[in-house]
Amino acid sequence: MNHPLRLAILDLYNGHPNEGMRCIRQLVSEFREADARGLVVEEFDVRQRGEVPMAKDFDIFVSSGGPGDPLDTGTWGEAYFDLIDEIFANNQRRKTRKKFLFLICHSFQMVSHHLTIGQLTKRRSTSFGTFPIHKTEAGLDEPLFELLPEPFFAVDSRDYQLVQPDPARLDDLGAEVVCIEKDRPHVALERAVMGIRFSPEIFGTQFHPEADAEGMLRYFLTEEKRRQVIEVHGEDKYHEMVEHLNDPDKILLTESVIIPSFLRDAAYQLQPLNA
Repeated sequence: MNHPLRLAILDLYNGHPNEGMRCIRQLVSEFREADARGLVVEEFDVRQRGEVPMAKDFDIFVSSGGPGDPLDTGTWGEAYFDLIDEIFANNQRRKTRKKFLFLICHSFQMVSHHLTIGQLTKRRSTSFGTFPIHKTEAGLDEPLFELLPEPFFAVDSRDYQLVQPDPARLDDLGAEVVCIEKDRPHVALERAVMGIRFSPEIFGTQFHPEADAEGMLRYFLTEEKRRQVIEVHGEDKYHEMVEHLNDPDKILLTESVIIPSFLRDAAYQLQPLNA
């Protein structure tokens, strides 16, 4: 008998209006429709309501982006990191049913800092827009990037960054940096880590692979958002984002590849234990 998989969406937006949760829900819904075994999905409002699931109750976890300082974890942080630690510990046990975890932006930053992988610092200015993401040597062999060009494009929206990854700590965890931000030789700033393969079951990105080009384009074409972006980031940045959102080889491609591939891979690897 095939039992349905159980997936937990961890909402870290703290009640702030956002496009991220809509995009995550859409990708999960598309995956559920394609999964013949069925998929049970539950959402947890981690920051606003302190809702954190038990690791044993779910097979797959998707942890969202969110606003604010990733070092300020409030009263909910202890339970959240307990969950993360249990997922890692579970996967290190032999002959155990693995847990799959995808970390997006704010979640990625929090967990990378929790694992002491590198330095988490505030950026000089907000990174906002669509940017090229460059694969590392390890990233060229990363299965989730297999269908993406080098470089590929992604939506980036953050005030903080993970830099100076510790090679010894990465080796200790069995983790690899799989992509970094655009090289700017004329700017004396370090390149941020944009993605890490933490383990065979755990993956994270500092960018937003869930960004839905069509939905985000509708959002950015509203007069209120258009005015807001131009006021903060300038008219050139606004038109660049709209152009990239219209390009099927940029954001649309990234959104259709990374998280869907992660979900399919998780379902495939869990399949023998469901039979």
